Amino acid sequence: MSARPGFLARFLRDTRAVSAIEFALIAPILIASYLGAVQLSLGLTVDRKVSAATNVIGDLVTQTEMIDSAQIDDIVAAGAAIMQPFDESDMAVRITSVRMNNDGDIFVDWSEGRNGLSGYGQDSVLDLPEGLLAPSNSIIFVEMIYTYSTPFNTLELGEFTLTDKAYLRPRRSLWIRRRD
Repeated sequence: MSARPGFLARFLRDTRAVSAIEFALIAPILIASYLGAVQLSLGLTVDRKVSAATNVIGDLVTQTEMIDSAQIDDIVAAGAAIMQPFDESDMAVRITSVRMNNDGDIFVDWSEGRNGLSGYGQDSVLDLPEGLLAPSNSIIFVEMIYTYSTPFNTLELGEFTLTDKAYLRPRRSLWIRRRD
């Protein structure tokens, strides 16, 4: 019986490999924190790119007086280039020209969607922020939805939907006409 207390006392006094045991306990927490920080930084980068692409698409549309589907395809491709190195196939875009007539009625003049977003119906009514339009004027309303899949998606930890909207006024005319 006296051998047991001596063994326990020696075991408790032994300090060899304490650092290795502490590291083994703390390493999973440090690795998870590092991977979480990397993932957060990638998510913030994608969110910034979504905002930039949305505004660039709207800005390019507002620089024309008349637009057609081929030009819209080119403009959306420019937005997709901004999203690089992230997958542009996860980017859905809708570009809408919204007008206000002299009576103050707001309506959709034309709308086109790409990659899963369809355009609004002509003359449909949208809920826009107050004071955005004046009579006989228009805006270009761009919406983007981006589905970001994280590298940890296989662990059921990461698919996020990022959205952004941009409202821009036409630069060269009161409204941008749609050419078929």
